[in-house]
Amino acid sequence: MAKKVAVLAVNPVNGCGLFQYLEAFFENGISYKVFAVADSKEIKTNSGIVLTVDDVVANLKGHEDEYDALVFACGDAVPVFQQNAGKPYNVTMLEIIKIGHCAAAMMFDFTGITKGKKVAVHPLAKPAIRNGEATDNSSEIDGNFYTAQDENNIQTMIEKIVTALKA
Repeated sequence: MAKKVAVLAVNPVNGCGLFQYLEAFFENGISYKVFAVADSKEIKTNSGIVLTVDDVVANLKGHEDEYDALVFACGDAVPVFQQNAGKPYNVTMLEIIKIGHCAAAMMFDFTGITKGKKVAVHPLAKPAIRNGEATDNSSEIDGNFYTAQDENNIQTMIEKIVTALKA
């Protein structure tokens, strides 16, 4: 059966990271749907490019089991998240994400789901990790958690995600 991926894109999203995921999935025949972590399907990249994605994260909740992977596409997530942490779309995102880069490990850690797991995290966010074990590796795979330090290291993780999804 064909594998499906839900990609959660914050607003603003790191276009470089988002497009690396989407390109890898497309090139490997892996179906994906992009969900905005926002109130609407219109988001921007951190360079200002406006994107209209497939759906909003609120519509993913309760359907996350229909996907073989849930990927968090980071952006200027931490400052924006801090300003909007209590918004329903951010609460929903924290309940369902498990793969991501840059601030993803920190977001996972906020939820407590990284307890006992190794995570790759941006060096500046390393001190924020309280439940998991922050490493200096470019990427980490620990069980079903896939993390990369930043968009420059996504490729080291994407290859492993694609391999797992093609299995």
